Amino acid sequence: MLKVLKFGGSSLASGETFEKVKNIIEADSSRRIVIVSAPGKRHSKDMKVTDLLYLCQAHIKYNANFDHLFEEIKGRYKAIYDYCGLKQDLDKEFEEIYPKLNKKTSVDYIVSRGEYLNAKLMAEYLGYEFVDSTEWLYFNFNGKVDFEKSYEALSAIIETKSRVVIPGFYGITPDGAVKTFSRGGSDITGAIAAAAVNADMYENWTDVSGIMTVDPRLVENPRPIENVTFAELRELSYMGAEVLHEETVFPVRQKNIPLYIKNTNDMNARGTLIMESFDEEEDKKSHFITGISGKKNYSIITIAKNRMNDEIGYVRRALEVFERFQVPIEHIPSSIDSFSVVVASTHLENRMHEIISALNTALAPDSINIANEISLIAIVGRKLQANVGIAGKIFTALGDNDINIRMIEQGADEINIIIGVDDINFKKTIKVLYDLAN
Repeated sequence: MLKVLKFGGSSLASGETFEKVKNIIEADSSRRIVIVSAPGKRHSKDMKVTDLLYLCQAHIKYNANFDHLFEEIKGRYKAIYDYCGLKQDLDKEFEEIYPKLNKKTSVDYIVSRGEYLNAKLMAEYLGYEFVDSTEWLYFNFNGKVDFEKSYEALSAIIETKSRVVIPGFYGITPDGAVKTFSRGGSDITGAIAAAAVNADMYENWTDVSGIMTVDPRLVENPRPIENVTFAELRELSYMGAEVLHEETVFPVRQKNIPLYIKNTNDMNARGTLIMESFDEEEDKKSHFITGISGKKNYSIITIAKNRMNDEIGYVRRALEVFERFQVPIEHIPSSIDSFSVVVASTHLENRMHEIISALNTALAPDSINIANEISLIAIVGRKLQANVGIAGKIFTALGDNDINIRMIEQGADEINIIIGVDDINFKKTIKVLYDLAN
């Protein structure tokens, strides 16, 4: 058994959290590859070390003194160092980094030092070996990861080093320069590492007990999702749920490696297990609605014309108009003599009249109607297809609460139902659907 673990910044913000992480790792001998982020916030008024490093770079850019920021960063690591009773030469690390903080040094190198230093400290604390991400995580010049080369490199390292700590967030380009992912890149590093070594499990440790059924800001104390498929996760993420980025999921999904979301502050909490599919027994335990997510501020443009279905290419001509204006389309619900195009309202700003004029020219419709301030809400669940009358239950529940449905659409894969409601009813709709799911 081989498990790869990734710990986020909130799980590594102080010596106390380092101690929690050590207890988690030592509780399971199969936890042999550890990916770490830079220290996060210790409290609401604190700053993440990565943000402090970005501030350093901004000061450098405008020829401002950044010594006070660098001292603050040093203080964060020295506090962890002292709490954990470490012995490596931390001052030497700072002495090597400080002269490189200048205009000639890339932003990527500067901000990557947060993960680099944290990994050095964690490796000593655990008694593991430190492996720099520049030794195995390779980017091409176009900024894309060279997965094959990276997989081969880390696999070779693990053949000789059985327990390692790796900094997340960055790798190396063909010319030897440090290259970072976008923010949150440690999640991606962890997934790539898990895929590289064909791990039995990838555990992503954070400060929450898994993925919630709905946004906790909309429903108080929502039920956590115990099991979710990668397909369901993608649907929830696309519709606004704050879950793992698709780039994080891709490497482990491709190799069918289970992904576990766990809570550093409650290591015994169930968390959320993400897999390609679950067996029949696990499916029986799950709720028929896995999760609910949504986004506000959409527009529905409804185009109607008598006997529209007799005109070949009618919908295509409409889509060409939206393509010409570079407007991405979310959904296209339709009937015999009309169809609707659902788009994010931000894409229509300052050019609605131009688009409507172009549609009239291309289509000569009987009418074009526009509904703004629409919310799209996704009801996601792999058991939707097995539950007879689920759409009816949704209609009834919303109708009983005086919520008017402006649009409804179900995907062909039958794992999601999308409904449109007025923005004013967004929170209320989420609450009604959550109550229905439970």
